[in-house]
Amino acid sequence: MLLPGTQLLRRPLRCLRALGHLPSRSLMNLRELVSALNDFASLSLAESWDNVGLLVEPSPPHTVNTLFLTNDLTEEVMEEAVQKKADLILSYHPPVFTPLKRVTWKTWKERLVVRALEHRIAIYSPHTAYDAIPHGVNNWLTKGLGACTSVPLHPSTAPSYPAEGTHRVEFCADNTEHLDTVLSKIKDIPEIPVTTLPARVEGEEQTRVSLNCSQTALVEVVALLSQNSLLYHKTEILLLQKPLLPHTGMGRLCTLSEPVSLSDIIERIKSHLKLPHIRLAVGAGKTLESPVKKAALCAGSGSSILKGMEADLYLTGEMSHHDVLDAVANGISVILCEHSNTERGFLSELCDMLAIHLQKKINIMVSEKDRDPLQVA
Repeated sequence: MLLPGTQLLRRPLRCLRALGHLPSRSLMNLRELVSALNDFASLSLAESWDNVGLLVEPSPPHTVNTLFLTNDLTEEVMEEAVQKKADLILSYHPPVFTPLKRVTWKTWKERLVVRALEHRIAIYSPHTAYDAIPHGVNNWLTKGLGACTSVPLHPSTAPSYPAEGTHRVEFCADNTEHLDTVLSKIKDIPEIPVTTLPARVEGEEQTRVSLNCSQTALVEVVALLSQNSLLYHKTEILLLQKPLLPHTGMGRLCTLSEPVSLSDIIERIKSHLKLPHIRLAVGAGKTLESPVKKAALCAGSGSSILKGMEADLYLTGEMSHHDVLDAVANGISVILCEHSNTERGFLSELCDMLAIHLQKKINIMVSEKDRDPLQVA
């Protein structure tokens, strides 16, 4: 029983020692490294509101010898990165989120950009892309519950499959001359690929037409087809739905192998996150001895992801007061650990995974100054 725990504690230290303090390995060009990071977690999985990817880029060419990992890029962490001669900071949370109208020494986020460029340090942020991937932040958080199976609460869909557009329009026609007139008008609508194939319908040779279009273009296509009642009545309109990506998406619904009391779950989570305290709201009609079989979780701020999910427990960093009240009224207990405490521990695991993914070409280290801004006084 001691061996797994011993390995878990040693992993981040091994990563820091082997990847942060040994003589330099080979260098990677920044753009090559960014491409590799995008392969590790596709930015298309990030939420539409997020600001992910390469946020600060020194003038090229820029080579990277040391990759520096942090959950939050504060000024204290930036000074640590400078002292450790980082060439690229991977900050889980994007330090540049709302647009900057100027870059001066006036605000701390502007100063981060100034310091990064002065010292030729690039900044990259994956944020919600790392939330969604199967080997990401939420997967790491599930390990605090013990043995369980999990599925995404909000599954991700394939970004560009099966085709461009939201709808497919199909119809058959036997009047070639009239069909050519209709197709020429359809092709005048931008970005509509049209496919024609010979078809036999009720023993007659006809032409089958298939085209993909957006919701907006669909209105124009239907308007054209409605000018000919015969074509219009033979038209089929299909809604194109992108397939779900397995084990990928926001949040996780976890089913424990065996029910565990709420008090035991609390101790497991505190141990996993290395926290002396958590915040707890016990669901209506429940006690610390009530069994937990299903837990819904979301790293960071989970209100919008967890809302309405059926579970015995919600686990996240922070939720609004009224969302906690709603959960408790529905008999769901809530554990809050503060926002970044549900994310930061993933960095040591990420360090090991990136070392393998990048074929140990560069040094990788985890910030020692990065911490949650809130503490119990």
